[in-house]
Amino acid sequence: MTPTTEPLFSSDPSEGPTPTIELRDVHVVHRLRSGGLLRPDTIRAVDGVSLSVRRGEVLGVVGESGSGKSTLARVMTGLQPVTRGQVLFEGEFLDRGRRGRRELGRKVSVVFQDPSTALNPRLPVRETLMDPLRVHGIGTEAERLARVKDLLHLVGLPQSAIAVLPRQLSGGQRQRVAIARALALEPQIIVADEPTSALDVSVRAQVLNLLTDLKRELGLGLVFISHDMSTVRFISDTIAVMNHGKVIEHGTVDQIFTDPQDEYTRSLLAAAPALL
Repeated sequence: MTPTTEPLFSSDPSEGPTPTIELRDVHVVHRLRSGGLLRPDTIRAVDGVSLSVRRGEVLGVVGESGSGKSTLARVMTGLQPVTRGQVLFEGEFLDRGRRGRRELGRKVSVVFQDPSTALNPRLPVRETLMDPLRVHGIGTEAERLARVKDLLHLVGLPQSAIAVLPRQLSGGQRQRVAIARALALEPQIIVADEPTSALDVSVRAQVLNLLTDLKRELGLGLVFISHDMSTVRFISDTIAVMNHGKVIEHGTVDQIFTDPQDEYTRSLLAAAPALL
């Protein structure tokens, strides 16, 4: 079935500002190597998901491994085409050409799970943070360097970090560099895919506090993806619970934690530790 290019419904201005990212009945189906030509095996990584996020909001997406969280993150950042459904950015359909991808890259940034693999080990922090500015042709070299120094200050790193390589930093410091890189182009939304799972508990809390402060100071929207209900509760305004590619429950933090409607959500809550 060919995806329609017409809206399924019109946005109602009374419902608030236009979402920066809006998914409407999105499906992502992967074809597996097993199966035959006429009857291929498939897996529904995302199955009919409708979600939206605006600036200043934190949407937590939680579920176990294989629930479709990371595929959903790729859809939101324009890295994963959809099989069916609609993805809108600021109320408009994404242009899949180079210009559309570049424009999206300035509005939506991503922070990955493991900063050790997300950062180029051969590039010092200065070059890592300058790179997106150069790619998008922003400022002179002097202006880019000033921006890099501002970013280091913003994420709580000393100016001396500008010349070091990723291997010379701790895990928490590397993740701060990754967050600084995500902020370089002043995006409206950051999609953070398990950004604290590779960190120690004490460092995890520091990074969560940093993301919360940045959201408040910069008016950022944040999509925070995790398998940990306690972590999601700490940072989110609303929570979407995923299982087998579907959003099985979606509501405010209080609704999800005090009155969960689905048995799967209750099982996640029962397994969640009391502390971060």
